[in-house]
Formats: sequence, structure tokens, C-alpha cells
Amino acid sequence: MGTMELNDGNLQTLTEFMRKTLDPDPSVRRPAEKFLESVEGNQNYPILLLTLLEKSQDNVIRVCAAVTFKNYIKRNWRIIEDEPNKISDPDRTTIKANIVNLMLSSPEQIQKQLSDAISIIGREDFPLKWPDLLTEMVTRFQSGDFHIINGVLRTAHSLFKRYRHEFKSNELWLEIKLVLDTFANPLTELFKVSGGLDLLYLNDLPEFFEDNMETWMSNFHNLLTLDNKLLQTDDEEEAGLLELLKSQICDNAALYAQKYDEEFQPYLPRFVTAIWNLLVSTGQEVKYDLLVSNAIQFLASVCERPHYKHLFEDQNTLTSICEKVIVPNMEFRSADEEAFEDNSEEYIRRDLEGSDIDTRRRAACDLVRGLCKFFEGPVTAIFSGYVNSMLGEYAKNPGVNWKHKDAAIYLVTSLASKAQTAKHGITQANELVNLTEFFVNHILTDLKSQNVNEFPVLKADAIKYVMIFRSQLPKEQLLQAVPLLVAHLQAESTVEHTYAAHALERLFTMRGPNNSTLITPAEMAPFTEQLLNNLFKALALPGSSENEYIMKAIMRSFSLLQEAIVSYIPTLIGQLTHKLLLVSKNPSKPHFNHYLFESLCLSIRITCKANTTTVGSFEEALFPVFTEILQNDVQEFVPYVFQVMSLLLEIHTSSIPNSYMALFPHLLQPVLWERTGNIPPLVRLLQAYLEKGGATIASSAADKIPGLLGVFQKLIASKANDHQGFYLMNSIIEHMPTESIVQYRKQIFILLFQRLQSSKTTKFIKSFMVFINLYGVKYGAIALQEIFDSIQPKMFGMVLEKIVIPEVQKVSGPVEKKICAVGITKILTECPAMIDTEYTKLWTPLLQALIGLFELPEDDSIPDDEHFIDIEDTPGYQTAFSQLAFAGKNEHDPIREVTSNPKILLAQSLHKLSTACPGRVPSMLSTSLNAEALQYLQGYLQAASVQLV
Repeated sequence: MGTMELNDGNLQTLTEFMRKTLDPDPSVRRPAEKFLESVEGNQNYPILLLTLLEKSQDNVIRVCAAVTFKNYIKRNWRIIEDEPNKISDPDRTTIKANIVNLMLSSPEQIQKQLSDAISIIGREDFPLKWPDLLTEMVTRFQSGDFHIINGVLRTAHSLFKRYRHEFKSNELWLEIKLVLDTFANPLTELFKVSGGLDLLYLNDLPEFFEDNMETWMSNFHNLLTLDNKLLQTDDEEEAGLLELLKSQICDNAALYAQKYDEEFQPYLPRFVTAIWNLLVSTGQEVKYDLLVSNAIQFLASVCERPHYKHLFEDQNTLTSICEKVIVPNMEFRSADEEAFEDNSEEYIRRDLEGSDIDTRRRAACDLVRGLCKFFEGPVTAIFSGYVNSMLGEYAKNPGVNWKHKDAAIYLVTSLASKAQTAKHGITQANELVNLTEFFVNHILTDLKSQNVNEFPVLKADAIKYVMIFRSQLPKEQLLQAVPLLVAHLQAESTVEHTYAAHALERLFTMRGPNNSTLITPAEMAPFTEQLLNNLFKALALPGSSENEYIMKAIMRSFSLLQEAIVSYIPTLIGQLTHKLLLVSKNPSKPHFNHYLFESLCLSIRITCKANTTTVGSFEEALFPVFTEILQNDVQEFVPYVFQVMSLLLEIHTSSIPNSYMALFPHLLQPVLWERTGNIPPLVRLLQAYLEKGGATIASSAADKIPGLLGVFQKLIASKANDHQGFYLMNSIIEHMPTESIVQYRKQIFILLFQRLQSSKTTKFIKSFMVFINLYGVKYGAIALQEIFDSIQPKMFGMVLEKIVIPEVQKVSGPVEKKICAVGITKILTECPAMIDTEYTKLWTPLLQALIGLFELPEDDSIPDDEHFIDIEDTPGYQTAFSQLAFAGKNEHDPIREVTSNPKILLAQSLHKLSTACPGRVPSMLSTSLNAEALQYLQGYLQAASVQLV
């Protein structure tokens, strides 16, 4: 770690590069980002950022420094085992000593960034490494300055909000107790003197209320009914303080009704009345949306609790709720229409992705579901009347009354939906609603509408209906919908063509009998060309050039249609490659980019499955773009490129092409291995190099073998990545010519023993056992015994006794178990030292362990101190990293030629050994192998038609 001096020159340099990071031109912006990334490892870098955000004369630079500082903390504060500490201890101390003061004295834009940074640091360091944080914050309540108090409350909010979602543990209770002891009383006092304006940050710890229940509840109630003109706003869009305050009280009350049911019961009727009055007297303006949404959510959370159902069971009450709360808040307002037309991305995010948690419609829908829990019959009857009335109004004059039909569809959807999942849509429906009849009578007409510009909202509603109820509608209706959805891909409305793409993608994932796709490639045959054309054309529509739903639909269409797409690929691969080149200039849509790479992988897989020689045409199309991505170090794309290259290289049937060999030395550069996201795909790519060209590397790139072993050494030292090191070493053992690595073998084993001594985890032991047994299969059991004993006399026996015999039961995965079984069989039957030396005492226990590996359940226990190691749960013999599902690697068996049945191999090998030394094997078995194991062994011998002599 270097050091940057705290001087004006460095402040000036950082200022200049920060200004360049704001430049829209990537050729200016990217080098500036790279520079900042290259210097952030230096001591004093974060202190320079804090100095800039405090003292710079340029407000833009101050905000930029604050954002850069927060992101720096987010990336680097956590200390990861086996990895260097990315922030020096003196910097950590200085940051914690100054950041609270700095945050409280900064303008709001900067205060928010520093508040977030404090909560990130607090997540790691509070309370043990930052014990005085809360005390320092609480003392600022005395300042009387609302800017400072708000800063404290905002920080407390971001620090405490995680308690809502944390798993219960003693450590958590102790931490919450410390927070309550320090914070509860000062906060209650502040609440009394401030009249409750600090409520916006209060919903993280409802425990605050307990000791002063009456004070809190009467103040809450007073604030709910407060009508203070000074706190209101004339802006129709933006909520004023009073709206925010009341909506927060509704949120708190709902939380309290859920968490502290018993204590809250005496106050609940007053709150239900106050919130009801609030709802019926609040207008439709956008500024009230959050308030109305939270108020309805409060009623929804109360009405589904058994002991409050008496408050709602009267027919008049239900009718009144439906009429005055639910129906008005399901209406499509002019503000919704504007969002649909002009802010489609936000509209889709709210409507499709469930981020509509704060919308009136979502809250009204939740209230319908809550009421249906106890009153499904009456509520369905009341709403059926409304639905028929709305559809009647629409029929009278569709051009004017189309919003009535929109509300009717939304009402039917919320009424019919009882349970849903992202994968299947609605999985449980209200049986009182006839979904099929509604589809035929009211949905199909909008799906079939040919008028491009007519009622786009209703068309989007119809598409969404198909998408939501896909598991409830008969297949014939889904097949009827497919060509109509394909046509809607060409709609000018972004919402409409996005919904069409999403609906098709969801339909294509549905499973029918035998787990095959519900909609078959044969059923899609009449529409295949139009589907592919329309999907790619949709990417050219305004606002959809990086539409993740369309790209996901392209991926899913390829996956469904399989070989039916082969004839289209020569055209489509050019379009996909061109799109990749464009988005690589400035990657901003991670999901879109992911599906783009998945689609490329599918194109390669499907086409090369039909004809492996086409792999060259893919390389021709993709390598220029890949080269540009690697040269410009587009970090987001580099791991993807390595995965696609692995896929391409694995398809080659002949020797490794020169274009790959030219890249090989660059893959060993240490800088590439610094980024954890690169490690799994890079290891897989190196494995592909070794598989296709182990001999080529040994002859033409022998000077690179130490580089390969250097990568292995780095990986093996890390608890998080040691299994990746073993994947690499196993490929070296399997594919490199023996003579090319003879000189390095001993050093490899010494490295492994050093790691065993310094930190022996279950994961490491499992990988180590697979490796030594693969080594024994490849080079022979004698070579394995000799290399152990050359490092230290009797080491071979120690490894068998302390590691293999007690731990082999932990090995998981069919290929891994097979490697260990064959390796141990060779040790038992092809290693003279096991028969003629002091190692003989280990022969029967080792055989017993092998039979246990065959017959006993896997030992998946993990020592207590290893439960929190951040690793893949069960890394297999192959790299389990499959960030690109369609670049996935087939399970590889490195000893497939040796045997397909390790039990038969054991029987045959024991038979061979017994004929070489008659009498020895039966006598060793009869003296110390337990009866059950002996019985299993007899079974293996019988199955192999051999006997021991």
C-alpha cells in the first residue's frame, strides 16, 4: 500500500480527475475512472476525499467527492479473510473520528451520502469497534438545530433499519439492547419537544414505544388529525411535511399492530376511525399517494387478523370500504396515464416488478386480499356488481369510458389472486371468479385489436392478464394468445411491447407433462420467423434499445426453439454482436447485458451442436468485440467474455487454435486475478486450454508453467477460492504431459501441506482428497506414496491415518466419490508399502473407510467455526460457477476410462492382489474388518464373479 501526501497538489489532481468522471464522453470518463481506481489503494486517499467534500469551492466536486467516498467505503471497508486490508488502520481511525461531525455540518446532499457511509461502516464496526458512535450522535439532540437533528435521525434510520430483517441471535438482542439503552429515552424526549416531526425515522425499532405507550399513542393520534396549513404544500405532485408525517404514522401503526398486537389493542379502534376518516377525506392528488397507500396498508394488515374481524364483518362496513376506499383508489388517474406514456420505465418497474409498494392501486389490491381472507363471499358479490357496472359504462362509450374497463380488469385481478409466485404467476385463485369466461368475453377483444394507437393501456392490461393468470387458463387459450402477443411486440407503446415480451418469456418457461415445455417448438413453428423478427425489431423501438424484458424473451425463445433457430443465427448473431459492441461502451443495464450474453451462448451451443465446424464463424464474429472489451478492461463484461471463450474453446475438436494461444500469457497476469469475479470464469478458461492443448502449452509455452503454478499458489492460499485452485491443479494433472511438471510436483505438495497446517477447513480437506486420489490414479499409488515420504519420512501413513480414513466420508458428488474410490483402491492393491511395511496396519481401516464411502450416507457435518466461511456450499470437481446458465459446463469425469463401477474394480483388484500373495488378503480381512463391511465386500466379489485366494 502506497501513500498519497495530504497536500494541495493531490487535492488538485483528484479534483481534475473527478470532473472528468462526470464527462458524458466515455473516452474522457473511462480513463479518469481508471485513474481513481488505481490510486484508491493508497493511504490517505479517503482522507483527501473527505477534505475535498468539506473544503472544495466547487459544489459539484463536493457532491462528487461525497458519492465517490461512499462508494469507496462500500467496496473496501469490509475486511475479508485471506485478502489484504484495503483501507489502512490509520485511515479507518481518522474516518471514524471525523465523519459524524462532518456529516452533521454538511449540506443535505452531502449529508445523505455521509450518512449512508456511516451506516456501512456501522454495519461492520458497530458496536464492538465503534462503541462511542451512538453516544456521539445522541449528544447532538441537545443542539436544537433541526438540520443537525435530522442528520442524526437519518443516520440512525439507516443504521437501525437492518434490525427488521436480521436473523434472531443473542448478539443481535445484545446490540438492540445497547441501542435502546442509549437511544430510547433521548428520542422520546425529542419527540415530546419537537411535536413529532422526527417521526419519519421512527419505524425501525418499535420497542421505543413500550415504556411511554400512552405518550406516544396520544401524540400519534393528535398528529393524525392535525390540520396545520403551515405544514401543507400547494404542490400537487410533492408530498408536504404533514402528508409525510401522517403517512409515517400509518406505517408505524401498521408495524405496531403486527409486532405488538396485545399492547396495541386498546388503541386500535381509535386509529382505525382516525385513518378511515383520513382516507375518505383525502383527495386524488399525487402528493397524497404515499399517505393513502400507507393508510390502506394499515387497514389491510388489521383486517386479516382474526381478533379484529368484528370491526369489518358488517355488510354496510364492507360496502362502504369497497365504495369509498377500494374502488376510488383503483382508478387510472391522469398522473398514471402520463407515467404510462412519458415515463414507461418507471411505470413498468412499479407495475411489473412489484416496486409499486407505495401506490394506491397496490394498497387497494392488498386490502381486497385481506378482506377476502374472512369475507370472500360478500366481498366478491359486492365487487361483481361494481365490475359489471364499470364494464357496462365502458360498453356505452369505449372512447370516453375506457378507464372504467381498466379499473374493472384490475378489480377482477385483485379479487381473483389469492397466491402467486414469480415463476408461475397466480397459483391459487378465488373460485368464485370465472377467469376463463372473463378472458373470452373481455380480454381477447383487446388482444386482437388491430388499431395500433387505440387504447394502449387496455391492451397492456389484457397482456398482463394473460401473464398473471397463465397457470389458471387452459392451454388452448394460451396458444390462442401467443400469435397475438407476437404481434404486440411491434406496438409503439413501450409498456405494451415490453409486456408482450415479458408475457411470451413467462409462457415459454411453463412446464407441461414430463417436465417438457408446455408450449412446444412444433406449436411455435408457424410463428417462429415473426417472433424472432419482431423481438429484434422491438429493440430498435424508441426507449427499448436496452430493454431487458425483450432481451430475456430473445434468450428464452432461443432456449425453447433450439434447432429451429439455426437457419436464422447467421443474421441474428450479427445483430447481437453489434448490440454487444454498443453496450460495452457504457454498460448501464446489468440484466440486459446478462441476457445478451446468455443469448450469445445459446446461439453457439445450439448451432455447434448441429455442426461443430461452425464454431469458427462465431469466433470470427465475436473476437473483435471481445478484444476491444479486454483491451478497454470493461470490468462488467470481462467475466462474461471468459465464459463465452471457454464455451467456444471446449467445442473445438482439434488442437488449440493460434488465436487462443496468443491470449494465453495474458490470462496469467496477476492483475486479472485480483478481482474475485474473474476467478471462476478464468479458472474454467484455463481448464479449457489445458483440456484442448495441454501438450501444446508444455511444448510451446513451457515458460508459462511457473505462471500457471503461481495462479494455483494464490488460489490455494485463500479459503474462499482454494477449490478453484484444486480445479486448476486437477486439470494440470489430467492433461499436462507427465515430464512437463515432474520438476514442480514436490513444491505443489509442500504448498498444500503448508495450507493444511495454517488452516484446515472441511472444503479444503474434501478438495485435497480428490486431488491426491486423482494423482494416484494418474501416476500410480507408488508415486503417490513416494512423493509424500520424500517430503518427510512416514508422511504417507500420517495422511492416510489423519485425513483420508477419518474424512473420506465427507467427499460429495458422484465424480469426486468415484475418483476417491479408484484412488484408494489403487493404494490398497498396487502399493507394496501397504502390504510389507508399518503401513500395513492402515490397510484394513482404509478398506473399511472405502466400503463406508460406498455404503454409508455422506457426512455433511461442518465444524461450528466454519459455518460462516463465504464459499460455494458444495463445490464439485468442476467449477460450480455458472453465472451464465447457458455457458454451463457438462460434468467431466477424468477417470471415465478406468472404470464405470468402482465396486467391481475394488473386487477385481483385491482378487488380483490375493493371487499375487495368496492367503494374505483373507487373513487381513478376517482379523479386523467388521462383519457388516465384510458382507458388503462379499457382495462386490460375487457381482464381479471373483474370489479371494
